[in-house]
Amino acid sequence: MTGSADSPTFTLAYVPGVMPAKWVGIWNERRPDVPLTLVQITAAEAPDVLREGRADAGLVRLPVDRTVFSAIPLYTETTVVVVPKDHVVTAADEVTLADLADEVVFHPLDDVLGWEQPPGEPGFERPATTQDAVELVAAGVGLLYVPQSLARLHHRKDLTFRPVTDAPQSSVALSWPEEATTDLVEDFIGIVRGRTVNSTRGRRPQPDADRTPGRAARQTGGKTGGQSGGKAAGRTGGKGRAGTAKSGGTRRTGRPRRRS
Repeated sequence: MTGSADSPTFTLAYVPGVMPAKWVGIWNERRPDVPLTLVQITAAEAPDVLREGRADAGLVRLPVDRTVFSAIPLYTETTVVVVPKDHVVTAADEVTLADLADEVVFHPLDDVLGWEQPPGEPGFERPATTQDAVELVAAGVGLLYVPQSLARLHHRKDLTFRPVTDAPQSSVALSWPEEATTDLVEDFIGIVRGRTVNSTRGRRPQPDADRTPGRAARQTGGKTGGQSGGKAAGRTGGKGRAGTAKSGGTRRTGRPRRRS
């Protein structure tokens, strides 16, 4: 995916709800020589897309298979319940799962919250996608739990959402195949971690990489100068002190001796 050595490219996959624009903007500023291509994928597609090299890295939802992929957690989302605007839930600023225990709750096949069955009464079917589940909520036949970004992505004027304080949450991470940690992947890691443009990108520096000529000279001078200077002073110190004592006596009195 990174093109040829002469014309490298970088492909970044991302799942629904993730907004990669901030990081892409920084990439374009720092690496204008390497075009970045965005590919939107579903959460279920992410492992195969990365494993098969159809993207260099991806903004995905955890968990990932840590025996294959490296991952850097970026943030954790609030889980919300999507409801019709006239639902009784809208009277509160936030709710708990117990508050919704008697409600019909849809569990789409592309659910990213990871539970076997959401609390509440199961819906009459499992919608294929979150979008399909949103349509059912709009029809007034049930509710839906999703990360807040997905509620915003599938926003409708006749629906709203409220935070669910004790529901499972979804975390987003930058992930890539561990065996494919290229220099371009390292560049993108630096961007999501907020490293500066002059950063070493987390690589171990060469043994003398952080020693400038001036610093090396100061370090060498400190050792050799101190040692040779000390030895020289020790060798000549006796004569020097004797000479100073004679001349020092004259300086202390400041007066010529009287002739007898």
